[in-house]
Amino acid sequence: MNRHYYHQLSDQSIAQQPLDANIARDLLSSDAIELMPLLNAAYEVRKEFFGKEVTIHIINNAQNGFCPEDCHYCAQAKTSKADISEYSIKSDQEILAEAKNAYDKGAHRYCMVFAGRGPSRDRVEHLAKLIRTIKSKYPIEVCVSAGLLDEDKAKILKEAGLDRLNHNLNTSRKHYPHICKTHTYEDRLNTLNSARKAGLQICSGVILGMGEGVDDILETAYTLRNIKSESIPVNFFIPIKGAQLTGQPPLSPNFCLRALCLYRFLNPKAEIRIAAGREIHLRSMEVMALYPANSLFLDGYLNAKGDERSKTLQMIKDAGFSIQSDHSLDTLITNEISAHKSDQQDNVTMAVMKDLKDLRPQYTP
Repeated sequence: MNRHYYHQLSDQSIAQQPLDANIARDLLSSDAIELMPLLNAAYEVRKEFFGKEVTIHIINNAQNGFCPEDCHYCAQAKTSKADISEYSIKSDQEILAEAKNAYDKGAHRYCMVFAGRGPSRDRVEHLAKLIRTIKSKYPIEVCVSAGLLDEDKAKILKEAGLDRLNHNLNTSRKHYPHICKTHTYEDRLNTLNSARKAGLQICSGVILGMGEGVDDILETAYTLRNIKSESIPVNFFIPIKGAQLTGQPPLSPNFCLRALCLYRFLNPKAEIRIAAGREIHLRSMEVMALYPANSLFLDGYLNAKGDERSKTLQMIKDAGFSIQSDHSLDTLITNEISAHKSDQQDNVTMAVMKDLKDLRPQYTP
């Protein structure tokens, strides 16, 4: 493809015009479309609406396990045999302390996730109290993921000061029964509609690599555009021993980056987040994801660890980006190095020296 093709992609997206479905499909699968010009075109859109800023999110897995749902990809599902440490909802003191930690570590948004089909009225009132306390103490945005919600419950959270409600679509309507049978795709859409009616921003995304086809990925991208999701986490499936969904082949970095570009072009003003699995599937090309995406998770995910904070923060700095935070990126990196790296001097990693076995692997004394 010539330069005009890529310029047209970025210009059309900046004008907030939808991509033709055939072009969208080609972005994922056509060898004629080169990755680097595609990334550059997606970056033009990202830069138009978000500049060079990265928004950091930190998750609090506020309740682990005891879930009645059978989401096949999840370690906490009732059908999962994964070895997780189950606990009911954390104490208020823990949740508030983790909110402070998230703010201190540079997060712009603190994301509380509660396992379960959906919260009772009492649970919603409890969450509202926590949200009010967090918002009164720390200048940080709050997102909650609590399962299925109706409009009345969503309004209680909105009135408490909740910024966003997370409820991922995860995949297409057609593919959904292959990854969950205890609730429907329509249940998820209804929750998002309830949040919107209550005046909440929507955070809803996708998990790639669960056996879906290209058409499923496209449908989800267009659906998220249609519902105007302000935040779109793009997750890459993390295989967890004991979870129901296993045996999925790894995604290539090339495909992951193309998918991020697709979601950027179709959702130019949305916060596109490199979410779970980025370390596994993007591998050595992880930093390139910052060109279509403008957000990421720090400190890992619900049950899976991620990269060390210092590595992620350094990656952001090395690529020439800044962060949306009251704390400077340099200060956060220095603090992480001081706290965890005794073999650092002046913020420069000392080389690990070869020993004799490395230097003379064929030598026999």
